This record gives sequence, C-alpha cells and structure tokens, in this order.
Amino acid sequence: MISLWRRAAGDALKRVAHTSRSYHTIEAIPREFTGKRLAVKERAQGRIPAVVLALDDAVGNALSRKHLITTEKDQIQSVIDTVQLPFFCSTTFSLQIRAGSGSSTVLESGNVLPIKVHRDAETGKVLNLVFVWLDEGSKLKVDVPIVFNGEDSCIGVEKGGSLNKIRHSLKYLCPSEHIPSKIEVDVSSLDIGDSVSMHDAKVHPSLKLLSKNEAMPVCKVMEPLSEFYQTATEEV
Repeated sequence: MISLWRRAAGDALKRVAHTSRSYHTIEAIPREFTGKRLAVKERAQGRIPAVVLALDDAVGNALSRKHLITTEKDQIQSVIDTVQLPFFCSTTFSLQIRAGSGSSTVLESGNVLPIKVHRDAETGKVLNLVFVWLDEGSKLKVDVPIVFNGEDSCIGVEKGGSLNKIRHSLKYLCPSEHIPSKIEVDVSSLDIGDSVSMHDAKVHPSLKLLSKNEAMPVCKVMEPLSEFYQTATEEV
C-alpha cells in the first residue's frame, strides 16, 4: 500500500496549484486499513480517519481512486474553528500526504475540497472526513452558503418589516479554480416587498447555477405582521 503512495508522488507533480483561496494546509498520513474498531482507535489517539477521492469526469458526477488517510484532530478542529463549519465544505484547502508522522517526505499534494463531514450527533465532534482532489479542468457541484449582509440597516426592516431568508445556499457547477466559499447578498437597500432572486447572486461568470427556476427568491422583506393581519381581515 505504501509503495502505491510513493508511486503516486510522481503524479503529484502533475497537479496544478490553483488560484482559489486556500486558508490552511492540512497534513495527513496514509492508513492501510478500514473498519469501525480501527476508526475508534484512531480517534482515541487524537486522529480523524479520512478519505481523499478523485473525480472521473468533467462534471463531477463520478468518484474514484480512493486513498485512505488520517489527520490530526487538533489540526482539523483548528481549521473548522477558523473557517466555520457552514463554509467548510465550500472552502478549498491544500493537502499534503506525508510518508509518516513527523516525516518531511511528501507522497502527494494538491488542493482539495471537503465534500462530507461525519459528526457525532450528541457531541458534534468530527468522526471522519471525505475530500476530493481539485484536479486541473475538473468541475464540481458545490452547495455554496449564502451570507446576508446589511440586515441591520435594511430599509424594509427599519420600517418594521422582516427579512425572510428563503434559501441558505445555492448549488453551482464550479470549475475547481473558482469555488467560492460563500455568496454575499446585500439586503440593505431592500424595501418592504422587495426580494433577491437566485440569478441576482454575484459569482464568477464560469459558475453555472443548478436550478430549474433562477427567478426563485433567496430572500424577501415581508410586511409587518400587524399590517398583514389587517389586510387579511379586510379581505375576509
């Protein structure tokens, strides 16, 4: 197994350093076995089992080349604390797979995107992770979180209305070098009754929105409840 990783090191030279933002370098080492008991043992020793996959086709539908790795729990927790969990699976990272703990020999490296975080339902602790390599020319379907800015100064909210956040993320087909960690929507200028649609979101032109109806709103400023009930009563 380890010999396969050493041969893969040559392939690492072919990987391209993308221009997308990478907040941290995650260091990992290979692991040869899987199983619930071994995973429990890994976590007991302060490590988190993980898998890194590669995309087979141009639109990110097929995954292959499963590489088993293990990462340090403290490192992963530090990354999540910094990036914040809602944005973890839309943020790209550098990954270095080293020959062993404390080794300076890098078997494979490149940019990756987390695509799954398995957490304990009671404690919230990370149990295992799944990453995918961001190979040159690859495209991935990514759920990108929406951040609403300017709610405190929103015109409609200041008039007594409320901001109804209809969507909290949008799914895009993204080139690997242009994956946004978040989508920022400015709602400060919205009046009562105004809304922001999916197609209004400002993203890199290479991104393709995966929605059958791009006119659907992601948020809308609703009228004050008192006026809503008054109107409803008058209609009756």
